[in-house]
Amino acid sequence: MTPLASSLLAFIPAASLLTLTPGLDTALVLRTAAAEGTRRAMAAGIGICLGCLAWGAVVALGLGMLLKASLLAYTILKYAGAAYLVWMGVQLLFSRRERFDAPPHARRDNWLARGFLTNALNPKVGVFYVSFLPLFVPAGSNVAAVTLLLAAIHASLGLIWFAILLAAIRPLARALERPRMIRALDRATGTIFLLFAARLALSRD
Repeated sequence: MTPLASSLLAFIPAASLLTLTPGLDTALVLRTAAAEGTRRAMAAGIGICLGCLAWGAVVALGLGMLLKASLLAYTILKYAGAAYLVWMGVQLLFSRRERFDAPPHARRDNWLARGFLTNALNPKVGVFYVSFLPLFVPAGSNVAAVTLLLAAIHASLGLIWFAILLAAIRPLARALERPRMIRALDRATGTIFLLFAARLALSRD
């Protein structure tokens, strides 16, 4: 077995466990599926995975080391990400929707962008990739190419996981169509986003 094959066999289970760990990405996809439908939820999921690929490209090009080494760069991106989460959380908390239509202030085709920004504006993803992906790059290999491959595998695992989540939530669609449930989902997800924003803004690493 080649060193690259061995690395991939070790990386896939580790990345799968990370993908299954509940977090902001999962909350965004589940909330979107419940309140906007599976099509928009999948768009959000694809955006999240594109964010993973973007961070993978940044790390592959060596720019991720700057994020890890520069306190200013990390801080700027950290607060930008926290501000974006606050913006989304406040929108959801004050939403008065009673059906699955998007809010008046939201475009119907922007869930891919929202998913992407949720991931791309989280500097912890970048720092994590800088610290995690190199562990699975075999010595003597093309670092940039293997790093991009690992990021692509992680993104693919994310897409598979989101598809499973969306398939599982489909039987609950009728119950989730109730206005009271929609408002409860908006409040709950808005609160989650604000908590993640506070956690991100107050983090010191």
